[in-house]
Amino acid sequence: MSAIRIRSLSSIGERELRGLCEVLVDCVEGGASVSFMWPMTQAKAQAFWSGTAQALERGERLVFVAEDASGEIVGTTQIVLGLPENQPHRADLAKMLVHRKARRHGVGEALLIAAEQGARAAGKSLLVLDTASDAAERLYVRQGWQRCGRIPDYALLPDGAYCDTVVYYKPLAATARARDAQAGAPA
Repeated sequence: MSAIRIRSLSSIGERELRGLCEVLVDCVEGGASVSFMWPMTQAKAQAFWSGTAQALERGERLVFVAEDASGEIVGTTQIVLGLPENQPHRADLAKMLVHRKARRHGVGEALLIAAEQGARAAGKSLLVLDTASDAAERLYVRQGWQRCGRIPDYALLPDGAYCDTVVYYKPLAATARARDAQAGAPA
């Protein structure tokens, strides 16, 4: 695969909507456990991305896309910022999706790096994610994410079979507790 460009979206226009829907449908058709069941339709994909576009506009999410040399969207991920008020320091990494034709070409890694940078820029010091994908687990470990554990039968695969999920976290900066400990303040 030729050069990949990562872009942070400020809105989701028609071109982005088409590309994002194609990636989502491809991933679900390929068996990814990303909240959808078979049959995966364009209507379900459009409804999901329309809701995501609204969350993006409200400042509740960051959305990143990976584009190939021709400008085609081949991957995406999100940082969920809209969390409860007692968690202002953290965000969730969600919907890491790479089209099957673009896998094993560094797309996931490039998206992950951009998402982490976006979370830092948004003032977040901790990211959390869950995954049902062995390939994604290998990526997260390579990028310094820490495994918390496996939850059996957490969700369903698109074909209806149960699947486990594995939870990971990654500190992005020194936490307040670590800063206080270094300064000698009580934890």
